[in-house]
Amino acid sequence: MSGAQSGAPERARVLVLGLGNVLLGDDSVGPAALARLERDYRVPPQVRLVEGGTLGLALLDELAQAEHVILVDAVATGEPAGTLVRLDGDAVRDAVRERLSVHQVGVADLLDVARLIGCYPESVVLLGLAPGAIGLGLARTAAVDDALGTLVSAVVEEVRGLGFELIAQPRCAADRPIHALVRHFGL
Repeated sequence: MSGAQSGAPERARVLVLGLGNVLLGDDSVGPAALARLERDYRVPPQVRLVEGGTLGLALLDELAQAEHVILVDAVATGEPAGTLVRLDGDAVRDAVRERLSVHQVGVADLLDVARLIGCYPESVVLLGLAPGAIGLGLARTAAVDDALGTLVSAVVEEVRGLGFELIAQPRCAADRPIHALVRHFGL
């Protein structure tokens, strides 16, 4: 029985996974970018937007279902705050490994487990912004907030490069779950 007949969702060809903690300033850039994508673009069914927060291994099923994954996150590179960062291949694994803390299972473990069990996507790209400040608070620094549109455009272009079009739409998406949650937190 096909997914359409069984009521199961169609497998995502592209997973856009917003990562970060909305309570830690510039670390909220992943969820904020996803909220803007959901608000400002019509997303085809082959592209799935998922706000992954800090869920780590809980995201394995989402990752296993996708052919291509775009991780969207704050990326500490030493560059000035708001600098757009794009990494792919082994550079992604190295970059996310630096995020690990003793308090959570991180994205590096997620990617390692996916590789070990044979469900690693065809491609994984990390798009993000260099953070200015990651600390308790809902507000992002001005440099990162100003660059958020650039990050969203980079995600749109990355998806386009994979053969799918995100179509710009008017801003009237207050009833969409990610947008409503992010708006609730003032992001």
